[in-house]
Amino acid sequence: MPEPAAAPDTAGVVAPPPLLFAGFLALGIVLDWLLPGRLWPVDPGWPWRWLVAAAPIATAILLAVAAERSFRAVGTDVRPWRPSTALARSGPYRFTRNPMYLGLVLLLVGISVGSDGPWLLLQVPLLVLALQQGVIVREEAYLERKFGEDYRRYRQEVRRWL
Repeated sequence: MPEPAAAPDTAGVVAPPPLLFAGFLALGIVLDWLLPGRLWPVDPGWPWRWLVAAAPIATAILLAVAAERSFRAVGTDVRPWRPSTALARSGPYRFTRNPMYLGLVLLLVGISVGSDGPWLLLQVPLLVLALQQGVIVREEAYLERKFGEDYRRYRQEVRRWL
């Protein structure tokens, strides 16, 4: 009798998070094109909108770079569809368990502000929900199975988002 197949050593996320981000970004752009609207009550002009948008966009980039460095420092893969070999607890992981996903959300906020896209901004809660249910919940269950008490302790010490 054949042995049962072992469970895959991955989180089993529904889709790569950058792909989820790209899907919501594309949907927001299409909706903004089909049903134009304004996010800013009084438009300060594109240079000023993008100046305001620079803060969340820069924060998103810094979070992504710092999070990837933290992963490399402990020798684990940044891609959630690959096996995790260690818990990253340094850098932005001291403050949030999901700095890369927080970065994707901030990036979408920044793009919506800069482009004056109300439909893009309405995609933000949908992106959060998709990341939460399709990626984070699955990753947390996987990490708890894989790292046990060490991950449970980390989860108690550090918030999921902020």
